[in-house]
Amino acid sequence: MPTYNKLVRDRIPEVITSTGKSFKTSILDKDEYIKELKKKCYEELDEYASAPNDENAIEELADLLELMHSLARIHGSDISEVERVRQQKAEKRGGFEKRIFLVDVED
Repeated sequence: MPTYNKLVRDRIPEVITSTGKSFKTSILDKDEYIKELKKKCYEELDEYASAPNDENAIEELADLLELMHSLARIHGSDISEVERVRQQKAEKRGGFEKRIFLVDVED
């Protein structure tokens, strides 16, 4: 029996049940949940970085966005607040659309 010890999407137990397999899960407390969400972000970011094409990249970005929704909720907010903060930062400091790569700054 493979051991996973990782956060999974809410419907994964249903998917496993539909295959006739048995499994064991636990419910995380808030601190454990935040820790596992952060770990999952790294996992999904790595999968995005390794995506071989645009289609796979979008799939992984969707996973990262789902994690961002969960993280915003656990921190007492929602994705619209995250978007509002993102927009404020973009207005103040810009985005990343111009592809500017800073090499160095003279002291």
